[in-house]
Amino acid sequence: MTMAETKLLGLRTVVYAAPDLAAAKEWYAKALGIEPYFDQPFYVGFTVGGYELGLDPNAQIVDGSTITYWGVAGIDGTLPHFLNLGANIQTPIQEVGDGIKVATIKDPFGNVIGLIENPHFSL
Repeated sequence: MTMAETKLLGLRTVVYAAPDLAAAKEWYAKALGIEPYFDQPFYVGFTVGGYELGLDPNAQIVDGSTITYWGVAGIDGTLPHFLNLGANIQTPIQEVGDGIKVATIKDPFGNVIGLIENPHFSL
């Protein structure tokens, strides 16, 4: 294999466990303000900023797994939106340096979602 065949190309898809797929699909549609582009009994996919947020009814929630941070324009306004839909704060908003703010929440299904406001990030 060449180096080009083995290097990471960047984030493509984040999959969250959705034991109640219908409820998770409804919650994420409200939370994201969009409908899924792919909607099957075995998987639901949303396109979020050019990446995929997937819901899998067969996925398991893994303790100690990594946290994926989704970029937001203003974390102070975004966090209450998710909380109003039934998410719970896992770690409150904190500035981690140089104007970057992060927080983590748990969706109603037990998945950890990271939120990051990073004024230095651009695609």
